[in-house]
Amino acid sequence: MLNDMYTILIVDDSPTIRRMVRASLGALPGATFAEAGSGIEGIEALAVTPVEMMLLDLNMPDMHGLDVLRFVRSHDHYKDVPVMVLITRGDSTTRDAALQAGASAFMTKPFSPSALAAAVTELLAITREQGNSSSRPKV
Repeated sequence: MLNDMYTILIVDDSPTIRRMVRASLGALPGATFAEAGSGIEGIEALAVTPVEMMLLDLNMPDMHGLDVLRFVRSHDHYKDVPVMVLITRGDSTTRDAALQAGASAFMTKPFSPSALAAAVTELLAITREQGNSSSRPKV
């Protein structure tokens, strides 16, 4: 179980989805949250907030989530941060594109709060176990 304090960055243009994610994950021990309403804000948040994980929407108006993900993976300082992509379409093309861009995991919206909490907990545990290695488990 996760015991120390850590920050999860939620990047989604929908305030409702960000609230739902926070509510779903709020009971995780030690979790704090940073939020961004766009891809560019998400990149800016990474620069000023140490995060242990990012939850990332793909369809945003200013910068597509895959571009944000590619940015994250291309920078040494952020490349090992696990990124769970929140997708509205569960088709294999979208999932494959997200995984190819470097997603650690994905979840289809709408999501079950308990399923999201379990997936985040598992991904964080795996990442900590691997010492933030570059292998990306599929949750």
